[in-house]
Amino acid sequence: MTFKTEVNKGSRFEFGKNWKQFIQLMDDDRLKLAEESLLRLLEADTLEDKTFLDIGSGSGLYSLAARRLGAKVHSFDYDPHSVSCTSELKKRFFPEDNNWIIESGNALDKDYIKSLGEFDIVYSWGVLHHTGDMWNAINNSSQCVKNGGQFYLSIYNDQGGKSKRWLTIKKLYNAFPNGLKWIIWMPMLIKLWWRNTLRDLIKEGKLFSTWRNYAQVEARGMSAFTDVIDWVGGLPFEVAKPEEIFDFFAQRGFELKKLKTCGGGIGCNEFVFKKSS
Repeated sequence: MTFKTEVNKGSRFEFGKNWKQFIQLMDDDRLKLAEESLLRLLEADTLEDKTFLDIGSGSGLYSLAARRLGAKVHSFDYDPHSVSCTSELKKRFFPEDNNWIIESGNALDKDYIKSLGEFDIVYSWGVLHHTGDMWNAINNSSQCVKNGGQFYLSIYNDQGGKSKRWLTIKKLYNAFPNGLKWIIWMPMLIKLWWRNTLRDLIKEGKLFSTWRNYAQVEARGMSAFTDVIDWVGGLPFEVAKPEEIFDFFAQRGFELKKLKTCGGGIGCNEFVFKKSS
């Protein structure tokens, strides 16, 4: 089944169209936040002389951050609009650069993944749970990590019944015509943000302070509205408990170096694994 067929059936969200809105907000502040986020989780001072594979590059922000930090970057995405976004950022910041390759690819295609070779750093933030076969996608992607290399991965947290209810909402969102999708995302935006908005008013006397400063609050340079639509619409959708991810990688010779959970709530748990030498 092709990407377009999945979208037409309502079984896949077009993340790339959402990212096209986001890259219009790109500036040096967001880039610096993205760079700091990468270095902090990888516990590094630079990515000079490193090879970096961005699986599901999305907006291209983190591919760009890695390239600016000195890495030789290979980016791919299944969504053609995401490939276009990443290509636009390369054109804007690193035109005619042979150390940054961008292409269309699928993490479920074993032959394609094998053809990429191995990398010092494999990065896949919030991507592999959207492939439709998460565990196979994680397994394929893990084979791109060099011995002694690192895998920076984030996967949606398993909330049991809540996750199942969110899956229903996502299916509804994708089934609605474009002009009526606000019927789904508007109440979900209120549901996701009313507590933060009330807290801002009580603590600071300012409405939407967290919303306006979301790039800094998240410390990843992201956009609040983009993330809301990404969450509400994101299909396919799978989840995992942290211990399931840990066991999966331990069985494949990886050691957990860093873990950042979402506290048992909504969102992603982040992992940095190191492959045994």
